[in-house]
Amino acid sequence: MFKLKEKLDLKQIESFLNGKLIGKSKNISNIGSLEDFNDESIIFLKNEKFFNEKKIYPGVIVTSETIHQKIPKSHTFILVTNPSLSMSKFLSLFKHISSSLKNSDTFNFKETTFEGNCLVGKNVVIGKGSKFGANTVIEDNVSIGQNVTIGNNVVIHHGSFIGDNVTIQSGSIIGSEGFGNILNNSLEWVHIPHLGDVVIGNNVSIGSNSSIDRGTIGNTIISNGVIIDNLVHIAHNVFIGENTAIAAKVGIAGSSKIGKRNMIGGMVGIINHITTVDDVTISPTSAVIRDIKKSGVYTGIMPTTEHNLWKRLATFISKLDKISSVFKNKGGKQL
Repeated sequence: MFKLKEKLDLKQIESFLNGKLIGKSKNISNIGSLEDFNDESIIFLKNEKFFNEKKIYPGVIVTSETIHQKIPKSHTFILVTNPSLSMSKFLSLFKHISSSLKNSDTFNFKETTFEGNCLVGKNVVIGKGSKFGANTVIEDNVSIGQNVTIGNNVVIHHGSFIGDNVTIQSGSIIGSEGFGNILNNSLEWVHIPHLGDVVIGNNVSIGSNSSIDRGTIGNTIISNGVIIDNLVHIAHNVFIGENTAIAAKVGIAGSSKIGKRNMIGGMVGIINHITTVDDVTISPTSAVIRDIKKSGVYTGIMPTTEHNLWKRLATFISKLDKISSVFKNKGGKQL
């Protein structure tokens, strides 16, 4: 949930989005999501499959006429032509630009060590015993705990929260803009601003040249005890459960929820909106394209399946040439 600095009337929003208000006007104080909202939330619904009919959304839902026809009419709506474009336009009003960076020498952080050429923004909190490598950039409104070690050339974008005893190796980026884009009517890409933050728990280790994107509206969350290798990309609004280990070159797409104690092998790709339960192991180079609902070892290219079944399938595939030759020799057609 992203809180607005001042309340807005729905009539104002209706006019700005060039939409059609259905229901009574009310004040809006925050931008919510389908998981996090209250009676003063504005929610952008781009796909009806994510709408939970068991919930009541007391704020306002911005959506299209087509989607509006498929969901209960007991809510307040603003109908627009393209909810994603409307979302981009609305979020652009609140995008933060960090412009107050100053050399770390001008700040007095007790028992904190900065190497050369570090830049720090305003409203930054840093705990005792933390160390920062050369050329580190810490933007506005960042909170960093105690005994945190940051390597060289690390960027921590505005609003990020980092717990105690965290290590972030050189070249990593925390809180960068997510890869949210939508084609407009001219088939040109329009970026959707990301207003959420990144929250990193205690005792987390992040390797070099890894990138963790900020949430679109809610937060990207890395829970306590997570270890992340080099060259890992974690996209917007991803949740990583406690004590999960992620090897190099893994990519986890937006809004995925990874359970506790997962072990994700190198070069694994996880598509958006995937959920895994606790105690899952995913073998290297696997592609995860559907939820994993049972603990165990999973392996596969397309699709991922239970490891023992995958081994039997792989054995069968490796023998297809011999099976085909036998079939042909018995008078059948070549497979």
